[in-house]
Amino acid sequence: MTSRRSSDAGLFGRRLRQARLRAELPQDRLGVLAGLEESSSSARISRYESGIHEPPVRFAEALAKVLGVSAAFFYCADDQLAEVILLYADLSEAKRRLMLESAQKLAA
Repeated sequence: MTSRRSSDAGLFGRRLRQARLRAELPQDRLGVLAGLEESSSSARISRYESGIHEPPVRFAEALAKVLGVSAAFFYCADDQLAEVILLYADLSEAKRRLMLESAQKLAA
């Protein structure tokens, strides 16, 4: 299996669902925390996750903040890079610097 998906259809929704489940949040709670009205939050998040709609970038950033990930994660087609983004999100600032230094050494 390659790290890049052959189809990016529904990529945002797949990543959103992954991050939401990782954060152990139900759809309705995520929507409310990101600024949606309670009456429509579950349906809106469901539409985003199913790929019916994709939110504006500003709202994707609000979702990312609630979920503790970078908004880049939602748009990352490469599964390995997406995993790196998740790992990075969980690190302290000091460990983020170490990760960057390690990556720079590997790339040299």
